[in-house]
Amino acid sequence: MGVSGKIHPIDTRLEELGLVLPEPPKPAGKYRGSIRGDRLLFISGQFPSSNGRLVYQGRVGDELSAEDGRDAARLAALNVLAHIRAATSEWNEFGYLVRLEGYVSSAKGWHQQPEVLDGASELFAEVLGEQAGHTRTAFSVTQLPLNAAVELVVIASLLII
Repeated sequence: MGVSGKIHPIDTRLEELGLVLPEPPKPAGKYRGSIRGDRLLFISGQFPSSNGRLVYQGRVGDELSAEDGRDAARLAALNVLAHIRAATSEWNEFGYLVRLEGYVSSAKGWHQQPEVLDGASELFAEVLGEQAGHTRTAFSVTQLPLNAAVELVVIASLLII
């Protein structure tokens, strides 16, 4: 429930979609999972993990299919949302997504990174509606930390309350 004691519309939408946000994943090193600026929330790289276990490992286009990559991006996006909810008084200070940087561990010569990141962008749109509009950059990398398939870095706008 939000600060007012009512269920926030974003939580209602998550429930309608049958989605449950996890606890915000703990950082993989000596840094913070998110940090607030004046009007921005910076979310550290989020992996496709669930219950402390990395679910999608390996390179997309090699060990994993493009569909696996989309699913990995979607799962990482749920972890992003968990961080936003925790940092914004249960959505009450959340304005909108500003930027998504997506890193896809990719096989050599594989070029479908935007399609993979659509898994995250589509989930954000389903859950956040108009608040999901964001800029985006897709990066192809040969390897990510922990052998993750995808890593998402997000900046969100905060409301002044």
